[in-house]
Amino acid sequence: MAKTIKMRARRGDDGVVVVKALITHPMETGRRQDRDSGDTVPAHFIQKVVGEYKGEKVFEAYWGTGVSKNPYIAFRFDGGEKGGKIKLSWVDNLGQSDSLEETIQ
Repeated sequence: MAKTIKMRARRGDDGVVVVKALITHPMETGRRQDRDSGDTVPAHFIQKVVGEYKGEKVFEAYWGTGVSKNPYIAFRFDGGEKGGKIKLSWVDNLGQSDSLEETIQ
């Protein structure tokens, strides 16, 4: 699977790390009909997103069908160091997943 996450993490002077990410994913609800065939497009959506720093969860979200295609996500956490690594991962309802680790700037 091609990489689906673009992410940036920056630590401010106040010690708070701001993480911003864009996830490429179709996020199908299972209720939309294909215009050409008229068939219902099967549900395909991200269920869980996790942010980790030094092996500990600093962010966790459970999503459903109400999240738009190619979702943007942003979160903050205290205590991250410049040069440290932040990992973001997701898993969807079909068992597909991806993760990305980036250095905090």
